[in-house]
Amino acid sequence: MANAPGKDAAFLFTDEELSEMSGLKRGEDFVEVTCGCTSHRYGDAVGRLRVFASGDLEISCECTPGCQEDKLTPAAFEKHSGRETARKWKSNVWVIAKGEKVPLSKTILLKYYSQTSKTGNSSHKGPNGRPCHHDEFIRCTRCNKERRFRLRTKEECRIYHDALANLNWKCSDSKFDK
Repeated sequence: MANAPGKDAAFLFTDEELSEMSGLKRGEDFVEVTCGCTSHRYGDAVGRLRVFASGDLEISCECTPGCQEDKLTPAAFEKHSGRETARKWKSNVWVIAKGEKVPLSKTILLKYYSQTSKTGNSSHKGPNGRPCHHDEFIRCTRCNKERRFRLRTKEECRIYHDALANLNWKCSDSKFDK
């Protein structure tokens, strides 16, 4: 996993925040704790959750002695454990704090986690996974007003890119209904 420049695991969390967590281990750029996910069919699957200074989360599965699953995302660990209601890993994956199973969503461990950093190459994808665009604006060289370009279809995107390439674009060049 990539290290975040200038961040050290010693400064991620205070000792008080992690004092009651089971299996605590501090590394150079991560904090590791014991975690798990409970399946009604298969019982508890136990693993080791690493929280990196960059905000990445990684789980090494220890569900059985011969399990080869390593470096799983929390969602993949939840699926691997056989959880029936997968896709709610923040609630289903737990850590042991003060002797009780506590969902990740109720711990300090997600403090630096950011899903937006995980979707670097797919930043133009909507919630359904398909590409989407936001509206763009181009300033008219004649009246100096900014005009909106809707970018929902390929044709609308083409019109916008053609207008952007034209250094002397005017409102009258627009193809929208007047």
